[in-house]
Amino acid sequence: MQYPVNFIVAIALSAIISYLLGSISFSIIFTKMFEKKDIRTMGSGNAGMTNVLRSAGIKPGLLTIFCDFGKGILSCFIGIQIFVALLGSGTELARYGVYIAGIACVLGHMFPFYFGFRGGKGVLTTAAVLLMIYPPLIAVDFSLFLVIAIISKYVSLGSVIAASTFPLWGWMFNYFLLFRTGQVSLTYMTITTLLLCFLSVCIDIRHRGNISRLIHGTEKKFSLHHGSH
Repeated sequence: MQYPVNFIVAIALSAIISYLLGSISFSIIFTKMFEKKDIRTMGSGNAGMTNVLRSAGIKPGLLTIFCDFGKGILSCFIGIQIFVALLGSGTELARYGVYIAGIACVLGHMFPFYFGFRGGKGVLTTAAVLLMIYPPLIAVDFSLFLVIAIISKYVSLGSVIAASTFPLWGWMFNYFLLFRTGQVSLTYMTITTLLLCFLSVCIDIRHRGNISRLIHGTEKKFSLHHGSH
């Protein structure tokens, strides 16, 4: 019974620590430092990197990008270490650490405990999580995002399409590189794919306003003009 108990403890510790770390909303912190305003009252009202770049400028925007990405990396690293310490590095159960911690961090970013549960949309932090799961995942997904965002000039469109497709890339990674080589079970592949689908749906739901504006042709195109709304 030691493994089930340790698995539950690992999930709880990783999720709580990563959620609290994800709840540090750097977009709010840096905008208040530089502009003395709450980013949620500026521009689109979203506590995320795009709105910070648009409404507060390059410097707080770059700091937000670095820190939001960094907290995703750190959360996953902590989750991996907790799972390995409690379950052993050679076990399949230990592989869940990066997923549990990563998703908890993104949920913290979206619903930050320290800022009234009003946060960002989680795209950048999710990118960090995908990098920690398997680096080529983010390479494929970011390339897709970049092409769509550059061609359309809509960051939101690139984000939604990238978020909607990364579960597919994750499934392909799990199936071809892990499952078919006997490194993981069908149960692991199924659960981790479902976790990625859950994360994808969360991001798309957070973009529901953008999706509505894209459909109606009222979504604003991206620019770096400080103070543009």
